[in-house]
Amino acid sequence: MISSTSSADRSARPDLVSTPSVASERPYTPRPDQISTESAAFLRAELQRQPEVRPEVVERARALAADPNYPPQEVLREVAQQILNSPDLSEDEN
Repeated sequence: MISSTSSADRSARPDLVSTPSVASERPYTPRPDQISTESAAFLRAELQRQPEVRPEVVERARALAADPNYPPQEVLREVAQQILNSPDLSEDEN
């Protein structure tokens, strides 16, 4: 059961109501372009740690190549349809 012990005055107190403030605009200061290569160096180092040949990936590729139903006919049809629907960019060369 909920008791009625709360205040009957539920109006907002003016000192607690926030007024929307106008955002001050920061002055535009042009800065030169910058690039960080730290993540590229990290990725390069991680790539070097990986083996050149991953036997599990090679085995999966062999299994898929031996499967006469791979890729599924529906996938081949979809790719063929996308090729047929794509614009012929060689026509723009004339």
